[in-house]
Amino acid sequence: MTDYQRIEAALIYAQAHFQAQPDLDEMARQAHWSPFHFQRKFQEWAGVSPKKFLQFLSLGHAKQLLRQQASVADAAHETGLSGTGRLHDLFVTLEAMTPGEYRHGGAALNIQYSYGESLFGPYLVGSTDKGICKLVFFDDPAAALAELQQEWPQATITAEVAQSHTQVARFFAREFSASDRLHLHLKGTPFQLKIWESLLRIPEGQRRTYTQLAEAAACGAAVRATGTAIGANPVGYLIPCHRVIRQTGELGQYRWGNPRKAALLGWEAARGAPAG
Repeated sequence: MTDYQRIEAALIYAQAHFQAQPDLDEMARQAHWSPFHFQRKFQEWAGVSPKKFLQFLSLGHAKQLLRQQASVADAAHETGLSGTGRLHDLFVTLEAMTPGEYRHGGAALNIQYSYGESLFGPYLVGSTDKGICKLVFFDDPAAALAELQQEWPQATITAEVAQSHTQVARFFAREFSASDRLHLHLKGTPFQLKIWESLLRIPEGQRRTYTQLAEAAACGAAVRATGTAIGANPVGYLIPCHRVIRQTGELGQYRWGNPRKAALLGWEAARGAPAG
């Protein structure tokens, strides 16, 4: 098992027994590590102790973050592109596929794909000459590739590490610089693209509800459709759909697994927390 898989097992247990606030020994058993080793490895991974990490995942913390949003108008205007060391220091731009590319399943497209490793497990990334078109976490690499092929049945898909793939690797390693630019080349309806652009405006370490996101995208009456568009996001992590939670403060669903969503949110909150 990888370190993330061990930590994921502990997070799954913690979420299932959250009201009992599992202690260090209980979480360490799920990871098949000694309490001492688990504490050390978790601290290396998250930057905080397991106990502190669970606090970042609590309903109270989530509700506090939601209350801190002064208004939906403020949320709509946040770009998340400032702040040294923040996730969105890497500028991400989104470009839509042409109607022909969309309609014909990518008949004229050349897509390169490769596999990578991140703090949150392995991933597949695919790109065209215009940018990233796919990024998915996976348990089965063959299934991830099959998903890419199903979405683009007419495209020429080859195993090749493109320059944008090395940028993604730097992104996950947080080794990007202010001069880095990462382009996305996506297919989606105008509504989906609008929602995905709104997701890009949520700063790291913050959360929005489905209603807040719909209103920020000027789609206030379409909360259910907003949730569907979020679930159809083809680019994990770079388009931060994991930052959208329920009005109650509960995490809600995530297409790459709720434990991974918890890991992403808790890790981001921990990285943005004051020292000590």
